[in-house]
Amino acid sequence: MSFFDVVLGRPIATVDEHGEHIGPIAGIPVFGLDALSSAAYGPEAALTLLIPLGLAGLHYILPVTAAILVLLVIVFFSYLQTIDAYPNGGGSYTVATENMGERAGLLAAAALMIDYILNAAVGISAGVGAIISAFPALQPHTTILCLAVLAGLTLVNLRGIKDSGLAFLAPTYLFCGSLLFVIGLGLWRAYQAGGHPAAIVAPPHLPIGVGMLPLWLLAKVFASGCTAMTGVEAVSNGVMAFRQPACRNAKKTLTMIILLLMALLAGIALLCRAYGIGATDPSGAGYQSVLSQLIGAVIGRGWFYYVSMGSIFAVLALSANTSFADFPRLTRAIAMHDFLPHVFLIRGRRLLFSHGIYALVGFTALLLIIFQGVTDRLIPLFAIGAFLAFTLSQAGMVVHWLRVGGPRAKLRMVVNGLGAVATGVTLLVVLVAKFREGAWVTALLIPLLILLMASVRRHYDGVREETTIDRPIHTDNLVAPLVIVPVDRWSKIAEKGLRFALKLSDEVEAVHVDAEDRLSELEQHWEANIADPIRAIGRTPPRLISLPSPFRFVMWPLLEHILAVEREHPERQIAVLIPELVVKHWWQAPLHNQRSQMLKLLLLVKGNQRITVINIPWYL
Repeated sequence: MSFFDVVLGRPIATVDEHGEHIGPIAGIPVFGLDALSSAAYGPEAALTLLIPLGLAGLHYILPVTAAILVLLVIVFFSYLQTIDAYPNGGGSYTVATENMGERAGLLAAAALMIDYILNAAVGISAGVGAIISAFPALQPHTTILCLAVLAGLTLVNLRGIKDSGLAFLAPTYLFCGSLLFVIGLGLWRAYQAGGHPAAIVAPPHLPIGVGMLPLWLLAKVFASGCTAMTGVEAVSNGVMAFRQPACRNAKKTLTMIILLLMALLAGIALLCRAYGIGATDPSGAGYQSVLSQLIGAVIGRGWFYYVSMGSIFAVLALSANTSFADFPRLTRAIAMHDFLPHVFLIRGRRLLFSHGIYALVGFTALLLIIFQGVTDRLIPLFAIGAFLAFTLSQAGMVVHWLRVGGPRAKLRMVVNGLGAVATGVTLLVVLVAKFREGAWVTALLIPLLILLMASVRRHYDGVREETTIDRPIHTDNLVAPLVIVPVDRWSKIAEKGLRFALKLSDEVEAVHVDAEDRLSELEQHWEANIADPIRAIGRTPPRLISLPSPFRFVMWPLLEHILAVEREHPERQIAVLIPELVVKHWWQAPLHNQRSQMLKLLLLVKGNQRITVINIPWYL
């Protein structure tokens, strides 16, 4: 078994794809980690903005959470209908493109790609923030820890969707179980104490605070809290990953995710109000996450605290798995319409669209480095892409029911229309409230990404137009090409190149660039070892051409000679045969010059359609 088989698993045959499909239990870790983990950073993002109000700010967390829950229910029912209408996967890009046109689809695609990248970065940074709350000494190493988690996630996800689901199963259910236990126990104690329970470990003291919350700040608190809704679309986009009946299993998964998320958000808001728990400065000394304070207040700092914090860290860090599951599917769908490079269509050894994973990892790592792994710095960029995608998807579904019709079409239109209005209004609130804090970056990136995708499409359209043929093959001028073979010295490598050249044509040039004073050595061998044996069989020997190189350049004299020959023979095909040594092990490659690779690149860039480049490998 090879190293890659051990680390990434054995290759999976296409016919075995059905074995990689998952059920609702595994679907929660694969597609629900983004949504569920947002219960850890969504409320905290909202509470961070209420820090200046002290205890008075906690009075607003319940109504804000209630508004978010109402919006969540609307989006939930909307996406249930999307799953029914698009059993092969109905992400925002697909729905918007099919029902509202190409431009709307590109807008949804750009928003979703940015959202998935930000989700991966925010999830990992929040997970590392959770562990730093338990072990503050790790705070100086935040960025390194984030990149280490990203590397681990990449390895697990490259093994395939089924393996990643199994790997994340235990952390996901441990997170949900421990947090629901804390919430249940905390609410019971609050009920027993008449709404004012005593904390086992007192949270940081909050000042009393006075004054009303300005409407502008309330909008910003709501916008930050809405980050808890990201990831809801993932299930509808990945319906094909579920085993049959796929739609039913996808809807079960989405329902369980939404119910768990609502219970977590509502419970956290109630306990924060009851125990007087607010956010602390994430960049300051002694930072503690809201969940760290909450668990300490209800359970204390015993073994259960560390188990719970460990599960929170794991799920937050692993929440990027939703992006790993959906981002490659999204880029594949976009590439199928020629708006992204076709490399995103290629399925890897484990039936994954691996290049989508590579792109996601690269952009996520860049974000983590730029923002030093601090969640609070990434949150302002978050949620815009998600809510823009929500809005376009639901508006597209309204058009879909209007176009398709059928029983209960009007009711379905009302549900999706309500979802489109609710998420559209929320998008405007989030955009305005977070614009100066960083949302402008997302608002700028989306049109730039659309322009980039449009340029990719123009390129593919141009290539298709130029290369498409609907006529019989040309049969004129079928003469042997003029063959050019670069020769450094007389060797088995040069012999193989010249032999192949003689099989192609009687007009062969052996070109030597005299950069290292080897011409005399080559000339000594030429007549006896090359020219005379070829004449003896009645064939014309190759012409030996020497190119001077007083400054020891090799590539440019050779390239200029090939281009000059091409100009001198405007009706001839020019075949350039490049003999090259192929080593057995990758680590041996740096021990040999790479001039053959450079020459191929230069000919591809500088040459034209009449110059053909042929590799002649000689295996060591």
